[in-house]
Amino acid sequence: MAELVSITHQPLDQEYDERLDYFIRVPQQEAQLVANHGLADDRKAGRNPRRQVNLLSQEWLDRLAPQGFKTAPGSFGEQLIVKGLDFTVIARGDQLFFDGTACLEITGPREGCVRLDLAQGRETAVHAGAIGLLARVITGGPIRVGSTVTLQKAEPAQTVGTQSS
Repeated sequence: MAELVSITHQPLDQEYDERLDYFIRVPQQEAQLVANHGLADDRKAGRNPRRQVNLLSQEWLDRLAPQGFKTAPGSFGEQLIVKGLDFTVIARGDQLFFDGTACLEITGPREGCVRLDLAQGRETAVHAGAIGLLARVITGGPIRVGSTVTLQKAEPAQTVGTQSS
């Protein structure tokens, strides 16, 4: 069974200085997901409807650690780390439920950026491959480290305008 193993956020009162070689992420045991916004009290929330929450796979981080990547919670700028879920089978439109209540909808893969490369000290997209998933909050609610995470695949698109003879 998949579970949430890490929650981090950027507190509202903490801003970046001119340095770009780190992410401000503070671990927490519990958080509140807010519909159409992101994590409550997260400085990054509410800025982009497509990327309200960044998710990573614990198994992916475990594969990167021996290669010298920084893999402590928040080192990739993510808010949530999930263990026991194959991210390679998750597609745009799929939903993740936390303890059966709070719900995220996957909006797409997360891509590398200059800030991520600087924080890691190398080109992450070249060496690490896909860098997790982006999601938006469909249904808000409490989440906590240890929450069960359930994947619900999106319904296949219905073909419109076809007839059978």
